[in-house]
Amino acid sequence: MDYKETLLLPTTAFAMRGNLINNEPKRYAAWDEKNVYQKMKEHRRGAESFTLHDGPPYANGHIHIGHALNKVLKDIIIKHNYFNGKSVRFTPGWDCHGLPIEQQVEKKLGGKKKKEQLETAEIRKLCREHAAKFVDIQRGEFKTLGIIADWEKPYVTMDYKFEANIYRTLCAVAKKGLLIERSKPVFWSWAERTALAEAEVEYEDKEDYSIFIAFELNDDAKAKLGIEGKAAPVIWTTTPWTIPANTGISLNPEEKYVLTTDGYIVAKELLNSLVENGVINGTIEKEFDAKAFENLIAINPLNNRESRLVLGEHVLVDNGTGCVHTAPGHGEDDYRVGLVYNLEVVMPVDETGCYDESVVGLKLIPNAEEFVGKHIFKSNEALIELMGDAVLKVDKFMHSYPHCWRSHTPLIYRATKQWFISVDGTPDGESKTLREIALDEVEKTQFIPETGRKRLTSMVENRPDWCISRQRDWGVPIAFFRVKATGEVLLDEKVLNFVAMIFEMQGSDAWYSMDIAQLLYPGSGYKPEELEKVTDILDVWFDSGSTWNSVLKSRNYDAGEYPADLYVEGSDQHRGWFQSSLFLSTAVQHKAPYKGVLTHGFTVDEKGEKMSKSKGNVIAPEKVLKEYGSEILRLWVASSDYQGDLKISQGILKQTSESYRKLRNTFRIMLANINDLETLTPYEEMGDLDKWILSEASKTLAEVHKQFSEYNFVNGMSTLNNFIVNELSGMYIDMTKDNLYCNTQNSPRRRASQSAMAMITKTLLTLMAPILTYTADEIVENAPAIIKGNAEDIFAMTYEALPAIEIPFDAQYMVKAREGFGSVVDKLKKEKVIKSTLELVIYTESKTTLDMSRIDAEDWFVVSGIFEDKPEENELGSFQVDEDTFTIAKATEHKCPRCWKYQSQEEDIPCSRCSEVVGA
Repeated sequence: MDYKETLLLPTTAFAMRGNLINNEPKRYAAWDEKNVYQKMKEHRRGAESFTLHDGPPYANGHIHIGHALNKVLKDIIIKHNYFNGKSVRFTPGWDCHGLPIEQQVEKKLGGKKKKEQLETAEIRKLCREHAAKFVDIQRGEFKTLGIIADWEKPYVTMDYKFEANIYRTLCAVAKKGLLIERSKPVFWSWAERTALAEAEVEYEDKEDYSIFIAFELNDDAKAKLGIEGKAAPVIWTTTPWTIPANTGISLNPEEKYVLTTDGYIVAKELLNSLVENGVINGTIEKEFDAKAFENLIAINPLNNRESRLVLGEHVLVDNGTGCVHTAPGHGEDDYRVGLVYNLEVVMPVDETGCYDESVVGLKLIPNAEEFVGKHIFKSNEALIELMGDAVLKVDKFMHSYPHCWRSHTPLIYRATKQWFISVDGTPDGESKTLREIALDEVEKTQFIPETGRKRLTSMVENRPDWCISRQRDWGVPIAFFRVKATGEVLLDEKVLNFVAMIFEMQGSDAWYSMDIAQLLYPGSGYKPEELEKVTDILDVWFDSGSTWNSVLKSRNYDAGEYPADLYVEGSDQHRGWFQSSLFLSTAVQHKAPYKGVLTHGFTVDEKGEKMSKSKGNVIAPEKVLKEYGSEILRLWVASSDYQGDLKISQGILKQTSESYRKLRNTFRIMLANINDLETLTPYEEMGDLDKWILSEASKTLAEVHKQFSEYNFVNGMSTLNNFIVNELSGMYIDMTKDNLYCNTQNSPRRRASQSAMAMITKTLLTLMAPILTYTADEIVENAPAIIKGNAEDIFAMTYEALPAIEIPFDAQYMVKAREGFGSVVDKLKKEKVIKSTLELVIYTESKTTLDMSRIDAEDWFVVSGIFEDKPEENELGSFQVDEDTFTIAKATEHKCPRCWKYQSQEEDIPCSRCSEVVGA
């Protein structure tokens, strides 16, 4: 007889191989067709809400692995909350204005000069087309990652209503009294001809001059100090090109300064190092308090203009001379001290980084005509030469220097008339400054990881006023009217609302295509010819920083609640989106736009190196999908520690693929084992092994669920994998094979083990669904009703924790016993004494083991018998647990041809259990 036909072998339609590459796109298309996102909203109508607000990527180019990491992580978090029973909202967005897009259009046109020949309206039209194209491309690419979102109605910052709301946010900031226009030095990209914000600045190495210059005191100053002969404060600078704009020299008010015997004035603290470095040679002739120099005049050796000596807290004495060259048009500290002492702000540099006509008019440089139109960085050598003997020492050195994030050219500080949000201003109706409100809100916010709090706090504490104006074409205009006669800006609410209404209907392009008469509110009281338009546009960080208003607070999207529960972005956004959003929300609403902030690191190769085309270590999402499928990429995200940089490579993806295979096969064997189960056995009627695995699963899956709820996916996955590999697959599935395959179909013992597996499968399925959504949905499609009930797909299911269950035996003891048994078995198999553990029996006086149901104890070790007596012969080995000895011997009965246990009385005749089953 072929006994195989009588076995209840596992069977399921859930395939062993996922064939993800071919099957994922079909399932994702089906999700799209039945509008799964909408169904998710319907399933959770009236439930507690969860809002994750999407930080917008640039609609510029294809997505890279960093985009994939970010969106997959958000998707996992959203779905975890969804399967926890919450009503989730995720409206994806795109940043559509700004320099990156304008640059691409410029490149297509054939360069800056070609672009400058076009009208602003035409440039903006081309930028809009470019952004729209990449919104569609990226939306398609994100969908291939299995990301579910409101793809039908994403937010796009160039949509007309959106632009109107960005503008309304600007008007709200102005209404709070925080918007100011002033001449102030800002980071300036001469390559891009625009001001930049802090978040648009990157630091790269640059070679610069290190130059020491003597500024001789005038006769009045010497007389007041009682000095005769030579007396010159020595300044140190790395930017000789700023010397023409010098109007002051700053000293530290707390330091002592000395006049040396060779006629130079420096901080006493720095004298020795200056002598050692050969800058000066003299010894101390006279000592002064810094205050003695306040408001005295020195002479600029380049142009003989006056340079006032002032006191400033910003002056340090850890290097240099203690006398700081001060040009208020070229530095933040210089500007601040200049305000205190009313120093002239000289700005002889044009938008392209070249000296302008003012060097002639103000006589800032000898032979000034030769310098007009000359780039400042190409003028250093000539300026040094013109200063002659006043230059005491010249060197060159490498240092970290601010560069433009797009053109990677060195930046300059340049005083221009710009629009700022006053960080130390007090919003109308508040007693605290904007900075103080923002700091209070940071304190209330949850940070994952917690280190983010310190980082954001430090940035908020130290940031200058936010320069929000840009001198470019593609962005939301700072659409204000200025009175020509007085320079006053009209901030009349009706005038502003009228412009916002036009933007809502026609987009902000209207500012360029319509004349003032059409844009001006009819009852403004002004004639169009009396006004002019402000031509600056908003910093693109203002666009994304105001999305809490344009998306969450407006009624244009079903995007969730304000403030959002969570913002999730890369750790560089502490200085970018987290901060811009925080300042705009606290300026207008006096609270943070988020309750929590989660940051992730960046993707690097397996050696921890940054990805670059030149290194050939770039891994594109598209390539991963073609080779492995999106489930592998998603599992990689969940299994990586996102709090640091995330390593990805072919080797890492292969390992992840292997982990996926193990997970899939675990689900498959459990589905196959429960294929005919229709009713769950009550816990009380289950066997010892079933209670044990349910107890282990309950504790472990609850711990994993807790870790996932804390967004600690890497530890959750590690805990889960350990459980699956060890207790579930390595032990329980192995232990229950005989019970499941060889007992009668409706045997209570078999149904109990099936029930335990079904309960674990259901909880495990909804626990893993946020990460492996495709696979979870495929499982539901192939699962029996005992798992899915009436659910037509995974999205109709909710996570349910397993009940806490007590184990009826000492599990810790029995696990040790199984391990001890395993060590002896490994040796026996190696020596080819046995092929299977079913050839063995165990003799022991262990009360813990003998108190178990005898058949459960046999299955625990997967042996053919557990006996209390000592064996007479065939002893093969032994092991101990605590004080108990376990002796292993060869089974003396015959091998059952059906179950393969050595429990038959005669050869080739089934054991009594199998005879009964077959006979039945």
